[in-house]
Amino acid sequence: MDLLIARNPVEGSSLPFLVKIPLDGGLVFRTSGTWPRTKALFCYPVPAGDWPADPEIVEQVGLRSCVRRGAAIDLVVDRGRESRSQIVFTKARGRDMVFWQSPRTRKQARPQVRTPTARAAGLADLTIVVDSHERYAYKFPGQQVTTVTRALSCGDYGLVVDDRLVASVERKSLQDLVSSLTSGKLRFAMAELAALPRAAVVVEDRYSAVFKVEWVRPALVADGLAELQVRYPNVPIVFCETRSLAEEWTYRFLAAAHQWSADEVAARDRIVADHSSTPAAGAVSTPADAVVSEPTTAQVRAWARGTGIAVPDRGKLRPEVWDAWRAAHPAPSGT
Repeated sequence: MDLLIARNPVEGSSLPFLVKIPLDGGLVFRTSGTWPRTKALFCYPVPAGDWPADPEIVEQVGLRSCVRRGAAIDLVVDRGRESRSQIVFTKARGRDMVFWQSPRTRKQARPQVRTPTARAAGLADLTIVVDSHERYAYKFPGQQVTTVTRALSCGDYGLVVDDRLVASVERKSLQDLVSSLTSGKLRFAMAELAALPRAAVVVEDRYSAVFKVEWVRPALVADGLAELQVRYPNVPIVFCETRSLAEEWTYRFLAAAHQWSADEVAARDRIVADHSSTPAAGAVSTPADAVVSEPTTAQVRAWARGTGIAVPDRGKLRPEVWDAWRAAHPAPSGT
C-alpha cells in the first residue's frame, strides 16, 4: 500500500501534482506540492480515471496507515521524518474544500490579521521583477503591483531602476533557511545581496520555530543566523510568521526602496553612473576616500551579472572582469 505522487499531465495547471490515496478504490487529488511542509496544501478532488495510464511518478512512499476518521483521512507514511499528515474535508467561504495538512502546518501561527490594501509609499503602481527560478512566486493580490519574470543576479524579488538591480529580497521557508544555512549556500547568497544598495532575507515563519527543528541542532541554526547578521549587517533577516505576511513585507520593502532611489541624491548617484568631473548644481559631493576603495569580490560578481558578464558562483574572478569593473568605475581625478 503506497502513497503515489505524480506530475499533473495538464500543462499550465496551478496544481502541478496528482496525489493518489489507496482508499475507497483510489482517491485522486490535484495539489500544488508533494508534502505539506510549510503550509496546508489545497487539494482538488478528481475522478479516479484522471490518474494517467503512464504517470510520471515524483514520489512513492509506503503507507503504514491510511484510515478515514470522520471528515479526515489520517496518513502515516513509512519514513522517520515528516511521516504524519491528514487529508481534511471542510467548508470555506460556503464551498466544499479539501486540504492536505501536517502537524507542523496545523500548529502554524494564525495571526488573524488583515493586511492593508493602502498603497505602499503612495505608489500608484510598482513593478517587481520575479526571478525566473522562483517556484510558486508571490502574486501580490490586492496591491498595485506589476510583476515581470526574468533572471535575477541574486534574490527572488527585485527592484530594477535604469536597468540596474538596486534592491532585492530573498524568500525562504523555514526548511529552506535551515538547509541553505547548514550547506553554506546562504552565506554566498548573503554576500551577493550585500553588494546591492538595499537587500533583505524574509522568512515565512517565526523565529521561535528555529528552536523546534528536529533534523538539525537548533543552537547550530541560531548561531549561524547570528553570525551572518554580524558579517552582513546591511542585509536584515526578517521573520514574518506566514507566507502572506512575508509577501506583504516584501511588497512594502521594495516600495520603500523605490521611493528611496527616487528621492535620495546619494541613491541616484549610486544607481545612475555619473562620472563627470564637474558636479551638477546642488549635487552632494562625496569624499574621495569613500570611492577609491577596492570593492569585494562579491560586489564585482553581482555587478558583472547585472551587466550580463558571465562569472562563476564562487572563487576568483578573471582579470578581464576586474578590468571591466574599473573601466566602468574610474577613480575621480586627483586620487
